[in-house]
Amino acid sequence: MSMTMAQVEEALLALDRADRAAVIQRGLQSLDTDAVSESQAEVDAAWRSELRRRIDDIESGKAQLLSADEVFAEVDARLVKMRR
Repeated sequence: MSMTMAQVEEALLALDRADRAAVIQRGLQSLDTDAVSESQAEVDAAWRSELRRRIDDIESGKAQLLSADEVFAEVDARLVKMRR
C-alpha cells in the first residue's frame, strides 16, 4: 500500500525532532546518484589525505600550534584593525 504525500508529511511531522531529521537526511541521500556517491568517496579520501598531512606536520614540528587564547587574541586584534 502506497502512502500519499499528505500522509507521508503527516507521519513525518508526528515524529520527534531527531527522528524527523534522520528521515529527512535519508530521503535526501536517496536522491543522490551513484556518481555523487563516488565523488563523496573521493572527497572523503582527499580529506583523509589532508588530515594525515596536517598530523604529520604537527608531529614533525613543521606546524606551529597556537593556544585558543592566542588565536582569539589575534582575531580580536584583526577585528579592531578592520573597524578603524
